[in-house]
Amino acid sequence: METFTINRLGHQGDGIADGPLYAPLTLPGEVVTAQRDGSRLSDIRVQVSSAERVTAPCRHFKSCGGCQLQHASDGFVAEWKTDIVQNALSSHGLDTDMRPILTSPPRTRRRATLSARRTKKGAMVGFHARGSDVIVEIPDCQLLHPALMMDLASIEALAVCGASRKAELSVTISKSDSGLDVSVQGGKELDGPLRITLAAWVEANAIARLGWGGEVVAMRVPPVQTFGVAQVVPPPGAFLQATEQGETDLVATVRSAVAGANQIADLFSGCGTFALPLAEDAEVHAVESDAGMLSALDQGWRSAQGLKKITHETRDLFRRPLYPDELARFQAVVLDPPRAGAQAQIEQLARSDAQVIAYISCNPISFARDAAALAEAGYSLNWVQVVDQFRWSTHVELVGAFHRVPPVQRR
Repeated sequence: METFTINRLGHQGDGIADGPLYAPLTLPGEVVTAQRDGSRLSDIRVQVSSAERVTAPCRHFKSCGGCQLQHASDGFVAEWKTDIVQNALSSHGLDTDMRPILTSPPRTRRRATLSARRTKKGAMVGFHARGSDVIVEIPDCQLLHPALMMDLASIEALAVCGASRKAELSVTISKSDSGLDVSVQGGKELDGPLRITLAAWVEANAIARLGWGGEVVAMRVPPVQTFGVAQVVPPPGAFLQATEQGETDLVATVRSAVAGANQIADLFSGCGTFALPLAEDAEVHAVESDAGMLSALDQGWRSAQGLKKITHETRDLFRRPLYPDELARFQAVVLDPPRAGAQAQIEQLARSDAQVIAYISCNPISFARDAAALAEAGYSLNWVQVVDQFRWSTHVELVGAFHRVPPVQRR
């Protein structure tokens, strides 16, 4: 056994000692004894604890891989996530006002992807252990919303009837206004008897909708999501913000960034998380590559009362971004790309006359790259708001507000 001092926390949540050597479940400033195992430390014993170390609120934490940071205080995690964003921006020579982080409460995660496997005695449902394909059951999970926790037993029953003994089910469950929306990958091939069994399972467990390998097998009631004043039924497995509080915080932040705009482009719009609330005050043009999501958005808009006009366009913004002449009619642009960022679209925004950009990102690295390109083109990054709806994880989400600086002010 050797003695090591933990210098900092890496982006994956592991403590890092000189080497670098990675030590899971440790914090900066701690002194540990451990064995070297390549670039990692194993059999770790904490000899000197950090003042930021706390007792994990969940009894599954040490074995379950669903959370990475329950051993750290909320204040430490908030500062660490904010620093990740600041450091990413600093690497491109950028600095801005960092608003206080907004963190979702425990037990509010309304969407999760669980693993399920048949066993000789029934089935197991839970998250994978860290760095393993072993499933850890989570009966006392402090992360998931109670509505999801209540249905873990029904997911076990689903695995018993729908999983083979060799394959593992990937089960995405989402809380909707009308019950659980369940989407399964990796199950048995659908045939007549299985369809009947699955339909009976939906009815017996009051499930709103069941998707199986991308096909809707049964729908007892439409799984409605509320965006602003609109009610939307997303396609099976469609993206949904992780917590209701996180969604509320993101929408409020974006609305503050584009306040006063009468014409807004919502790029990578999904099912209307931002477009529908923004349509309470402005006309919106929603652009998304998934036609099913746009159809859900359109139906939600048409059935809602009091919203301004929303137009939509099915378009792959990675291959065919909106060009400056197409952007000219909008006073503000909202974009919420996947982790890779929006490099192609940013290049066109940099050449446009768009005055305001609200950029929602789930990856500080790609955000900082795109922010640097906008800054080079004459935009000012006025502020960044970090929103932590993936509590106790290493995931970082944010909103950045950009304004085009008049040429005379750039000199």
